[in-house]
Amino acid sequence: MIVSMWMSRKVLTVTPDSLLTEAATLMTAKQVRRLLVVKAQPEGMTLLGILSQGDLFRAFPSEINPFSVVAAEAYRSHTTVREVMHHHPISTAPDAPIELAARIMRDHKIGALPVVQHGLVVGIITESDIFRAFVELFAAQQDEVRITFDASKEEDTLEAVVNLAARHNVQVVSLLTSEHDGRHIGVVRVTGKAIERFESELWRSGHPVLNILRTP
Repeated sequence: MIVSMWMSRKVLTVTPDSLLTEAATLMTAKQVRRLLVVKAQPEGMTLLGILSQGDLFRAFPSEINPFSVVAAEAYRSHTTVREVMHHHPISTAPDAPIELAARIMRDHKIGALPVVQHGLVVGIITESDIFRAFVELFAAQQDEVRITFDASKEEDTLEAVVNLAARHNVQVVSLLTSEHDGRHIGVVRVTGKAIERFESELWRSGHPVLNILRTP
């Protein structure tokens, strides 16, 4: 899966010259936690920065909640987004693997990445989008069984699972492998009437089953 499959294409933006009170009002109205700071060009929007809720909390006096309904009236300020925003934010590309975007967010402790293509903003991907992607990737659907097994045995895991499924007339919905704590782990989602025989032979073939999740 790639970023473009999960990113939001409708991006809320402000300019560097927007007032902080305007940015706070927009965040409140649209119930978002960040805004991209852009410059409009004939061909699209170029990314200049990003403004988060945390930036606004730090910029406003401690006694004023920037997202309250009276904030704009209570705090009349000419402070602009330019003075508070994060300049040159980390971004990603629409064709980047979604796990790379997730790793960047984790490593840099940030909750979103602007998505830029050919120098223009085309979307934004957030930690919530990442969660949605991984839920869809791993969640077993109705009448499916998700089996987590040890894939450390030196063989082609895909070939072994597909051949095993074919012998028992079981359909492989998805198969993922990964390294965890120095151990090679496989996660296969299957459906069919002979899943129990599939599980038993998987174990006997040298792949201990670590977990089985059945969906009614």
